Amino acid sequence: MLARHALAALLLGVAAYPAAAQDAQSLIAKNLEARGGAAAIDAVKGVSFEGRTIFPGDFELTYKEVRQRVGAKSAVRYDFGLQGLDVVQSYDGTGAWKINPFQGRKDAERMSADEARQFADEGLVEGALLASRNDGSQVEYLGREDFDGTLAYKLRVKQKDGDEFTYLLDPDTYLEIKVDETRRIRGAQQTTETELGDYEKVAGVYYPMSVESWQQGSPNQRQRVLIATGQANPPVDAAYFAQPGGPTPLAKNSSEPPDASMKPQGKPGTKKAGPASKPASPATSPKGSK
Repeated sequence: MLARHALAALLLGVAAYPAAAQDAQSLIAKNLEARGGAAAIDAVKGVSFEGRTIFPGDFELTYKEVRQRVGAKSAVRYDFGLQGLDVVQSYDGTGAWKINPFQGRKDAERMSADEARQFADEGLVEGALLASRNDGSQVEYLGREDFDGTLAYKLRVKQKDGDEFTYLLDPDTYLEIKVDETRRIRGAQQTTETELGDYEKVAGVYYPMSVESWQQGSPNQRQRVLIATGQANPPVDAAYFAQPGGPTPLAKNSSEPPDASMKPQGKPGTKKAGPASKPASPATSPKGSK
């Protein structure tokens, strides 16, 4: 009798597993279509955003972000400006570096391998959720979770290096409305929470134009990024991401002509949603962006 019950439980478990896996893949497929579809996303080889970022205490800087596919890898660069001083954080496909004059440093400094890994994720043009279709990440459907009165779908993406992204998808639009990013930085586990919203189209692909992020446990220390313009396939060379005086860039980028308009177009009638990077305060080393 016990053996029969044990076998029945095992069979139920086996039957349940494909259903859960199918739910995860089905949600990713719906998110892909919600973002604009595979063809539109594949056509975006790079994307740039400009706006402003507001740090706790209403400390405001101009904001520019450029993400680019560089060969089989990704690159990203952030530029923050205030009264002629420019903070730069960049990843060129092999390593990350920064310049922070607010810390009295005018020369480029190499970042740690942990920070570089983080920036590599931020350089993904499609974001970590959709990149999981092809990069070997494990994706798990975790059921539903309330988010400001919305019963969102919850997905966890675990990358091969152990970093995790837990997404909440809007049940009406299937766009991302929140993501918790957990990774190890200098041996310590860190989680950053991010809310995403105000989606706009850039070359047929929806990106969030409002991004709020904070370290887990410190919701009162929010950093906000407000995007004013977006452009697909900007004419940017791979050298743009390379550290000044550093090694040769990974590869040349053959970018397509820039978008006809710098202004994003269209907007789904949704609440909050989507993927995009969030920069760290110029006064500190990046958590990172997200």
